[in-house]
Amino acid sequence: PPDHAAEDEALLRAAIAGTEDAAEALSIIALRGGLPVETADGTFLFACRCGDGEWGLGGSFNGWAPAPMARAGALSWIEAEVLLPDGATYKFVDDYDDDTWRSDPQGRRFTWDEHGEISLVRADDAHVERFYGFSGAGLVPRDLQVWVPDDADFTHLLVAHDGQNLFDPAPAPPATSWHLDDSLPPGVLVVGIDNTPDRFDEYTFTTDVLSGTTVGGQAGAYGTFVEETVRPFIEGHYGPPAVRGLLGSSLGGLVSLTIAQDHPDTYDMVLSMSATIGWGSLGTDGETVVDRHRALGHQDVALYLDSGGSGSCYDGDGDGVPDDGDANDNLCTNSWYRDVLSSELGYAFDDDLWHWHEAGAGHNEAAWAARVWRPLELFAGR
Repeated sequence: PPDHAAEDEALLRAAIAGTEDAAEALSIIALRGGLPVETADGTFLFACRCGDGEWGLGGSFNGWAPAPMARAGALSWIEAEVLLPDGATYKFVDDYDDDTWRSDPQGRRFTWDEHGEISLVRADDAHVERFYGFSGAGLVPRDLQVWVPDDADFTHLLVAHDGQNLFDPAPAPPATSWHLDDSLPPGVLVVGIDNTPDRFDEYTFTTDVLSGTTVGGQAGAYGTFVEETVRPFIEGHYGPPAVRGLLGSSLGGLVSLTIAQDHPDTYDMVLSMSATIGWGSLGTDGETVVDRHRALGHQDVALYLDSGGSGSCYDGDGDGVPDDGDANDNLCTNSWYRDVLSSELGYAFDDDLWHWHEAGAGHNEAAWAARVWRPLELFAGR
């Protein structure tokens, strides 16, 4: 990453002195070099707008005995020596309530322990980094969760959706974790884009009708956000990859496919798991991703499709989509898409098309986590 240490130190010291707005300064640093800030003297400046109270800094470098932080308006801060910065962990604690330990709310690097999320001062091996409040294309802001492989040495970039479910071992219910880092091959950097309450709209390229309500159709804007905001920032920060891919499940699989359809010269592979291929025909007789692909023809992007589920598949309503049986986990529509790709559009198995059926597997993160190693190995081998 670019070295902004001197700029970040000057900006944070100005915020402490009251000559720069503290909230704006922390936001700039969190986006640029990241918190905490390493100073020219080899110390670290820790700072947060943690709220009222007298806050302290506890970490593996001080035996978790909280050192009191100074106050500068709403800013709590401390300059500390960290003799072993690589792998050193820390949290902030409210001195009035010893149970109120929290990870750095704008920290760059973090991991998890038995107590939840914990911040890293620096990292000398694979870890997760977070960037905050990304917005673009008229969409609401969301965070990015970035898996950085050992020594930031990577050749493959994977853009993944539903980012808050990828690495966190205990995400907010009802979601569970993919534990994606347990399956990642070496050399793959992952940028997980958090979803928002607008997920149904952002992950679908056209409208459909669910329970009498028309929803969807903002995937074009979401794809623009990925292409014009997220990916250029990530590649500018970490460097350009040799191979690019997209990963998602359910509606995340669908939007991965449609982004690749819109940007076939950018991506080398799509890793699509249990994708909602029938979107557009669920409650109306609209366009599906298969219809889109038929119109586009063969594209130079390799496709991995899969599903779990079991049951029967047929087109009972005559709309051309074989989704009227009792099969689950989008089994029927993914099999249909596979057949169209191979028999009509010139895709070749084990070359630019793969399909896997995990019989009986459910539509959930645990099921995807159990088999995501398959497409990841294929992606890493490209």
